[in-house]
Amino acid sequence: MPALEMAQESGKILSWLKKEGDTITKGEPILEIETDKAVVEVEATGAGVLAGVKSHAGDVVPVGVTIAWIVAPGESPPADAPAAAPTARKLSEPVQAAAAPAAPAAQQPEPRISPKARKLAKERGVDISRMRGTGPGGVISAEDVLAAAEAPQQAAAPAALSAVARLMAERMVQSWTQVPHFFLVREVEAGALVQARERLAPEIERSRGVKITYTDLLVALIARVLKKHPKLNASWSGNAIQPNAHINISLAMAVADGVVAPVIPDADGAALVDIAARRIELSERARGARLRPADIAGGTFTLTNLGMYEVDAFNAIIAPPQAASLAVGRIAERVVAANGQPAVRQMMTMTLSGDHRVVDGAQGAAFLNELAAAIGAPAQWLDAK
Repeated sequence: MPALEMAQESGKILSWLKKEGDTITKGEPILEIETDKAVVEVEATGAGVLAGVKSHAGDVVPVGVTIAWIVAPGESPPADAPAAAPTARKLSEPVQAAAAPAAPAAQQPEPRISPKARKLAKERGVDISRMRGTGPGGVISAEDVLAAAEAPQQAAAPAALSAVARLMAERMVQSWTQVPHFFLVREVEAGALVQARERLAPEIERSRGVKITYTDLLVALIARVLKKHPKLNASWSGNAIQPNAHINISLAMAVADGVVAPVIPDADGAALVDIAARRIELSERARGARLRPADIAGGTFTLTNLGMYEVDAFNAIIAPPQAASLAVGRIAERVVAANGQPAVRQMMTMTLSGDHRVVDGAQGAAFLNELAAAIGAPAQWLDAK
């Protein structure tokens, strides 16, 4: 079991992507593991044949314990071999003394049930694993299933949080209770942003096969504006402000059981098409619960866009140790004053969340002002990259 994170003590095997006897190449994903922070794919550290699989889906294994072997073709894995063996190479070298694996729980026998009763249980949604049959030899009968279906249902047990949901809950509580948040709200005319997408998207999709979204445009503009406002891209290190040498934009993404924030690194120097391609890649991995540790590491500023959900405005919680986060609502037509007259414009609301230990209101306002100007004239910021 590899150590994928600092202070990791164990990992849960979600699935093997290769089966025993398969030929694998170095760097090829071979299994999925859940840690306290993410679900990640583990790559083979060498080429050979997967053999001697000791742990399976659902097993929680201490770091350093052998879960399988990579052997040469025709070679057999050692039977109950010690950690170091001369004829085979483990998937990962142990990084700490391995704790003794817990004794496996006794496996529950498959309930004995008649075919008719099994069909009824599936139709009525009855859990047969908790039933005792009244038929010969304890067989669950159709009558047993009907009686269970009509019996008052007990309150469902609280659902256990997944690793992603648990981590999100812990971090949000930590941030909200320990970080002195302040919020600045700014409405900005987004007509030029809409025009920029209409102008750039068809050509980029035709030439590169990549679809450009408003999120991609905002990532590019935010990153470029942050170069002029380094305090917004800094971090709180515990008792001091830590400047960040890179501008890495974290993108908040909804997944089945929470929110993850994969990172677009060095976004200030990245071309718009490369930002879009990276976002698409991260989105696909996030939806498939296949984000890697490197995908979620190193973020210096977070963008949360809920415009696609028809949200007008909202406040975002800062992801420590970052100093700021930007929440963006939908682009919608609104009646505003223009040269003393009512006019319909495409407007968007931005809310900046700031850590008051790192940045103050005036610095946050200056950043929002320049970002609003960039959204009003995106061509001046994007065409060069």
